[in-house]
Amino acid sequence: MATIAAASKHTGEDIGGETAEGFPPVARRDARILVLGSLPGQRSIAEQQYYAHPQNAFWPIMKALFGVQGSYQDRLLQLVGTRIALWDVLHSSIRPGSLDGSIKLDSARANDFETFFRAHADIRLIAFNGKKAEQLFARFVTGNSIGHGIRRTGLPSTSPAYAAMPFSRKLALWRRAMAAASDKQITGS
Repeated sequence: MATIAAASKHTGEDIGGETAEGFPPVARRDARILVLGSLPGQRSIAEQQYYAHPQNAFWPIMKALFGVQGSYQDRLLQLVGTRIALWDVLHSSIRPGSLDGSIKLDSARANDFETFFRAHADIRLIAFNGKKAEQLFARFVTGNSIGHGIRRTGLPSTSPAYAAMPFSRKLALWRRAMAAASDKQITGS
């Protein structure tokens, strides 16, 4: 059964800025790939959806690779059907705005990966959606929290803030990473 829960609605004022609180994971127990972002941006929090910004390339990439489309709930159901899980490295942090560079590291709290990996023993790949997610994971998540035999790969951020790489190149790199760990047919590969 997929865990597809509504996002946490907590965003409150804290000393030094607004505390952004992330969403629960979206995953089935048999997930093989975990896609990790850093922390939801303001648009995602406002809409209670992963990758809600209309210029974010995540959902277009998932559509190109797996045919994922439709309403947000439909996309989540289709995504977990491909055995891909979504989550973020951070549970919460003070972050003025939506840029990863604005995350206040002294206020950052990581998600509980030990419990997640215990409940999702089939995970074979952690795919980091951007360098900041990869850096945060390295900084805040201990090796003991990660299951054995799990590969990690950094992927170009799908954020509209990372416009230096064209969509076609991002898609090619995501396609390569997903094909290596997915048991589903990838479109165009």
